[in-house]
Amino acid sequence: MSRIFLLLVSLLLPSVLAAADASRLNIISIVTDDQASWTLGCYGNKESITPNMDRLAKEGVRFENAFTVTPVCSPSRVTFLTGKYGAQLGVTDWIAPNEAKAGLGLGKDAVTWSKVLQQAGYATALIGKWHLGEKPESHPTAQGFGHFYGFLGGGTSPMNPTYDFPDGPKEVKGYGADLLTDEAIRWLGDNKAKAFALSLHFREPHTAYAPVPEEDSKLFANLDPTVPLPKGADAQQIKNWTREYYAAIHSVDRNLGRLFAWLEKEGLWDKTIIQFTSDHGYNIGHHGIHTKGNGMWVAGGVGGPKRPNMWDTSLRIPLLVRWPGVTKAGAVIPQQVLNLDNYPSLLGMAGVTPPAGWKVEGENFAPLLRGEAVSWRGDWFGQYDLHNSGLAYMRMIRTEEWKYVRHFHANLMDELYNLKDDPGETKNLLGGAGRKDKGQKIQKVVSDLDGKMEAWMKRVNDPVLKETRKRGWFEPGELHD
Repeated sequence: MSRIFLLLVSLLLPSVLAAADASRLNIISIVTDDQASWTLGCYGNKESITPNMDRLAKEGVRFENAFTVTPVCSPSRVTFLTGKYGAQLGVTDWIAPNEAKAGLGLGKDAVTWSKVLQQAGYATALIGKWHLGEKPESHPTAQGFGHFYGFLGGGTSPMNPTYDFPDGPKEVKGYGADLLTDEAIRWLGDNKAKAFALSLHFREPHTAYAPVPEEDSKLFANLDPTVPLPKGADAQQIKNWTREYYAAIHSVDRNLGRLFAWLEKEGLWDKTIIQFTSDHGYNIGHHGIHTKGNGMWVAGGVGGPKRPNMWDTSLRIPLLVRWPGVTKAGAVIPQQVLNLDNYPSLLGMAGVTPPAGWKVEGENFAPLLRGEAVSWRGDWFGQYDLHNSGLAYMRMIRTEEWKYVRHFHANLMDELYNLKDDPGETKNLLGGAGRKDKGQKIQKVVSDLDGKMEAWMKRVNDPVLKETRKRGWFEPGELHD
């Protein structure tokens, strides 16, 4: 009897697995590079042209308050894939070429959501930018992606890019966003009969913004864009940057249209969860700087020194999710969600149980997508240690009312903003002074936030806390003033 039973199981197992595959929703995770939420029409921009990104918001859900916990590339991508802070895995700034050659990147013991999905039977691929190491143990194919096409480092040229292949780097003729989408559609065609999880990581709209195909650039050639003009800024420079930035974003949006049309043609549109986001926010004149958390002052048409920052413009990201049969079309979610949440949330949407041995810092936002009333975070923490072309050790706590940024190993640089009275973060309430030079209310606010920050730093075993204590820079709950 047992032999007959085992024979039946062996005969039925392939059909059972095929049925399970057919019932699973596929996943496409789209990540752009350096794209702020203020660039999308669905977030209120009237000048950028993003109909396909906006379609995801119209047919799915838009997160109103989505943030990265580190406002530069590599640590943000670590967090996105693993659910841990970059510093917990040794990546605190973007990985420079010499660091990549020395072996900095995701280690072999890292548990990414792509590894978990791959082990659950999904066909997986990473197409586009990696920037999480170049050694064999850091390669995408060692981190849960069965297929890789793109570039391992931080960037390449927008036109005729150089991509990394098993036999070495090669220049590929064409425009990058077009090439990546071509490869995505090709891979999807080869794997459409399986449950698949595709990560499509565009290089755009990272600098250099241009050149882009004329069909993208011509749309903005005569635009006089609405831009922030800080004191001393060169208006023409900021407007030129903005036009080129919008054109690069449109090149991604145009390619999303091609991808979406292919999914519809193949009958996969309503069988695929699509998530769209970016690695961090961006500034083009905002706060007087250009780029992100390691941005540079801009004045008189000349780029100045770096201004390390944790402003919302650098931290706030677009996050759109279309989950067929689950999300309510056009819904807006106001809760503060983080790229830390991506790991448990994608697994939650896939119905795959996370491995018990990998403790993540994020929360599963799948219940929010289902419209469920759940308890959610009221405050959160960010970190950034700048060491490429500058030096800063920043830790941040953001509540619904306050943002407090500590600049460790520096004096009189800490920042406090009242987000309800000053959502644009234009007035630092510490203003180059320590807590003891301010009124009792500010002293109380900072003391409370200091206590929460220190408790969090202890919990995640933050290396900055250990070094700061060792040097005697401050006592618990006290500013180093």
